[in-house]
Amino acid sequence: MSERTIIAISAGLGQPSSTRLLADRLTDATLEGLTARGATATVETTELRGIAHEIVNAMVTGFPAGSLREVLEKVSAADGLVLVTPLFTTTYSGLFKSFIDILDKDSLTGRPVLLGATGGTSRHSLALEYSMRPLLTYLRADVVTTSVFAATDDWSGEADTVNPLPARIRRAGTELAEKVAAREPAGAADDYEGVPTFEEMFRGR
Repeated sequence: MSERTIIAISAGLGQPSSTRLLADRLTDATLEGLTARGATATVETTELRGIAHEIVNAMVTGFPAGSLREVLEKVSAADGLVLVTPLFTTTYSGLFKSFIDILDKDSLTGRPVLLGATGGTSRHSLALEYSMRPLLTYLRADVVTTSVFAATDDWSGEADTVNPLPARIRRAGTELAEKVAAREPAGAADDYEGVPTFEEMFRGR
């Protein structure tokens, strides 16, 4: 059985980042779910803060370059995606939306996606359902039923009897694993093949 690839995208701005922590927990749960189904997978995680300037440049020029180009290629070839963003003013961050905006319009079609978000208070947890889920549904991604929101207080307790977050993470990871395991492994399609890099465009000028 071919090994699957899970790509996690964290739009956290801090370091250390609770958004990255949630992404890691979700990918761990997904790997456990795949192992239980006799499948193997590798995980690669990208923190968007490290390529923020490249994202802005791509929005202005229309051409992804450098590390960003590699990330976009990996997203387009992934068997499953974990997308996690902090919430600001009750919706996803501008950095997260900018990254989504530069994806090829067909790169997420039918692709299994797990959504996560972090915020200061659980009052904003429904933002996953009224802003993030419609966005990914519009892009025709196969979004799992369970999304995961983690407020600041949710990290204070790990036991299920104290805090429901660990159980919700396991359930979401299991749902993503089920979708990934049920599909044929994704090919290494490159939606940006033939698109010149900045270096190629301006070489010799």
